[in-house]
Amino acid sequence: MYVKTLLIACFLLFLGGNYLNAQEYEYIGAAKCKTCHNKPAKGAQYKQWLGTKHAKAMESLVGDEKKDPACIKCHSTYGAVDEDLIATLKISEGVSCESCHGPGSGYKSNSTMKSREKSMARGLILPTEQLCLECHNEDSPHYKGFNFEEYMEKITHPNPAAQ
Repeated sequence: MYVKTLLIACFLLFLGGNYLNAQEYEYIGAAKCKTCHNKPAKGAQYKQWLGTKHAKAMESLVGDEKKDPACIKCHSTYGAVDEDLIATLKISEGVSCESCHGPGSGYKSNSTMKSREKSMARGLILPTEQLCLECHNEDSPHYKGFNFEEYMEKITHPNPAAQ
């Protein structure tokens, strides 16, 4: 009986400790990213994103698609995330920075962004083929195939200051 109680207590302690350590970062929107990521010396990533289909993804929806959660989840970062985690993100942004890089509230500060390790520890993710395939897949009625390397070339936005 004592061992069983001890095991249950350990499990609850483990579970509670993980819950307390879990951080739920908020989605802050591309306008917040623009502050630092629009400078030419850093590659003007925000401006590059504005010229992509991702930035205009909500505009590509017509009629009832604009209200259909099945469409919005891939055409807007806003539609793909838990509403409780939305800080200043707007649905009109389409597929914004945080769809590919994770919620920015934890890594948005300049001091954190100077270190990839710190940024990743605070929620930054690097896009993978698997992440892209969450939307670019055969479940989409507009799917035309997806070549990860080819499409990454189209949306790449390096920071020359970091190289």
